[in-house]
Amino acid sequence: MNDRMTTPWGEPVLARFPEDPRDRLRAWDASDAYLLRHLAERQVPLTGTVVVVGDRWGALATALAAHRPTQITDSWLGQEATRANLARNGAGPDTVRLLSTQDPPPDRIDVLLVRVPKSLALLEDQLLRLAPAVHADTVVVGTGMVKEIHTSTLNLFERILGPTRTSLAEQKARLIFCTPDPGRERPASPWPYRYTLPDGIGPVSGRTVVNHAGVFCADRLDIGTRFFLQHLPAARGGGRVVDLGCGNGVVGTAAALADPAAEVLFVDESFQAVASAQATFRANDVPGAAEFRVGDGLAGVPDGSADLVLSNPPFHSHQATTDATARRMFTGARRTLRPGGELWVVGNRHLGYHVTLRRLFGNSEVVASDRKFVVLKAVKR
Repeated sequence: MNDRMTTPWGEPVLARFPEDPRDRLRAWDASDAYLLRHLAERQVPLTGTVVVVGDRWGALATALAAHRPTQITDSWLGQEATRANLARNGAGPDTVRLLSTQDPPPDRIDVLLVRVPKSLALLEDQLLRLAPAVHADTVVVGTGMVKEIHTSTLNLFERILGPTRTSLAEQKARLIFCTPDPGRERPASPWPYRYTLPDGIGPVSGRTVVNHAGVFCADRLDIGTRFFLQHLPAARGGGRVVDLGCGNGVVGTAAALADPAAEVLFVDESFQAVASAQATFRANDVPGAAEFRVGDGLAGVPDGSADLVLSNPPFHSHQATTDATARRMFTGARRTLRPGGELWVVGNRHLGYHVTLRRLFGNSEVVASDRKFVVLKAVKR
């Protein structure tokens, strides 16, 4: 959905990426607009190095393009949205420096604008990575919806950067003001985090998982993935397997351990997730070939090139519940599978993935189920 955001510097037209006429979710919210109003009303000097962290769909970077900010994001889709929104509003591609959360941050930051992420761990990781570049005169402002900002959020800013306070709420959004104290002693980063998997989950039992901050269930195996690992298909003696929406890569690693002749493609739109999958794969000395790809699902992967796709798709886009991502993943899987190839999916029973799979593939079979989860198989005819 294209939408105009009113800012002190104009009304940029913004959209999420990829654009979907059925998607009624905006590419910005009240917290983005609140932050921009604050910068203008307080006449915050947007000079030196301006860094925007966690800009979900490029709304902040696009509005501030004249100040040539650096954007840091974990989302490949967010980066592509920023590129598209800059072009949509007549800004050159070089007006914003695009960095991922895995790239080295700038050496010096004069203005730090933080869109509070859903993951407290990702916020911690990013503040710790950016803290050495912050100096006593750095302007630090965070923003988020009231429901996204908690005492623990403020404590992170306080503990890592310096004294922190919040604004009054406006349109259910709130700002965070932090006064940097470069001399304070900062905690050591706990990221990436490693743990040992439990027994009883197939080939990855007792193996090591490596999680970068922000990856789903970073400190333990989530119950949906555990159920999936207990019901993965038998080894097929080779072929190309895709771990679609790979997260920390434990599912694809299990497939590779079960079938060393297989070639496994790990793909996710999160830079942190793909880095985690790569680290997990390497930590377990897995035989066989693997490819690691950050992108929009299977976009760019050749048609008919996969034998098996495994997926535990997300059903949230930031704070919004939506099946748009899963639907796009299933559509991509059907295109990428060769005839006779299979898509195996785990999900909460109430999500009704079997309906979507029957519509796309013409078939859907229940492999396993319990009170909460279901594993489904769809075959490309």
